Amino acid sequence: MRIHFIAIGGSAMHNLAIALHKKGYQISGSDDVIFEPAKSRLDKYGLLPAEMGWNENRISTHLDAVILGMHARIDNPELLKAQELGVKIYSYPEYIYEQSKNKLRVVIGGSHGKTTITSMILHVLNYYNRDFDYLVGAQLAGFETMVKVTEEAPVMIIEGDEYLSSPIDRRPKFHLYKANVAVISGIAWDHINVFPTYADYTSQFDKFINTIEENGTLIYCEADHDLNEIAIKSTAKINKIGYGIPNHEIVNGITYLLPNKTALKIFGDHNLMNLNAAKLVCQKLNISANDFNEAIASFTGAAKRLEVISADESTNVYKDFAHSPSKLKATIDAVKSQFSNRKLVACIELHTFSSLNKDFLKEYAGAMDKADEAIVFIDLKSFEQKRMEPFSENDVQQAFANPNLKFFNEASKLKAYLLSLNYKDANLLMMSSGNYAGFDLPELAASLTK
Repeated sequence: MRIHFIAIGGSAMHNLAIALHKKGYQISGSDDVIFEPAKSRLDKYGLLPAEMGWNENRISTHLDAVILGMHARIDNPELLKAQELGVKIYSYPEYIYEQSKNKLRVVIGGSHGKTTITSMILHVLNYYNRDFDYLVGAQLAGFETMVKVTEEAPVMIIEGDEYLSSPIDRRPKFHLYKANVAVISGIAWDHINVFPTYADYTSQFDKFINTIEENGTLIYCEADHDLNEIAIKSTAKINKIGYGIPNHEIVNGITYLLPNKTALKIFGDHNLMNLNAAKLVCQKLNISANDFNEAIASFTGAAKRLEVISADESTNVYKDFAHSPSKLKATIDAVKSQFSNRKLVACIELHTFSSLNKDFLKEYAGAMDKADEAIVFIDLKSFEQKRMEPFSENDVQQAFANPNLKFFNEASKLKAYLLSLNYKDANLLMMSSGNYAGFDLPELAASLTK
């Protein structure tokens, strides 16, 4: 098979390119810019384009398929040439389905927790040396790539994103996988540039349920009121299993699953619900509850999900991917509950299109109330890049309904303020799907916990 990737540098795209290369396919690709780690990883396998930019001469009828990344535009010259020649064009979720249509497909959907649930399932399957393919949204310890596709594996575990599939395919990715076993972890409005109302957004999950194969299984968080209602009302011919928070206790900052007192390396109600979802999936894959508990005890979490980047006897510094209102609240609540005797300094960077929209910003009301020190950072360049009007400190305080919240729009001033605080018997939680305008977070963390 000869496959060409347009916008090969994307997170999922470059991982799929590597996975198909390992499968023996002939892979080529293009992009206008490729950042690390994609650049080094593509180079390692001889897949890095010799020159950046688009060139229609890369496209010919000798190709079996073109895979189109979300980063490309609809007037991309390579895309136009492929359309002109009649070369088969796939979005990457379409191609993942092509690679897995003869396998049992487990698809993990939801506004939050997808990567963690998927990671937990992969960890348990790996623990018992099961053969499986996968697509996951973060780099995991013990897994070289974020995508694996083989001929032999009988099952594929897929993290199912609700965002659009490609510039020419406006369907949400998770509608294309036709799950045999599906998970929905919860619904919290996001991607307002694509789904301008909450009703638009929630309807995508209703449609997802209808894509589940007949007699398949839906595993859903029944603690989410709107999701519970959608699941109950659905007339799809599937089995439905609801889940919530498992019985547990917290002793000296460690969470134990009851009744067997299985010590966990993760914590927080949202992670415990994620664990329950993963356990139910694994039971469908013939792994017992006791065997699951044994394996999950060594799970340390997905990258950037409550990841400890520095710690001493009185202070932990965490990095987390949280950026939406529901993720922000759940992450703050988790750290505060786990360390109730420690002060919590919580800092969120807002940089997504949704979070920088003034109408959407009010969705953050109350999200940081449990933090002892609440901080919001927005790099002024984020507004400039998206051509949006900047927020004032008052705008942010009113939206978060928190007059004590501190607001920064310069990274140097944020860093200076964080360094000025006393962290004895205090934790620092840094949350972002960005990079805080590029300042060195590990270096900051290390200086706080010396």
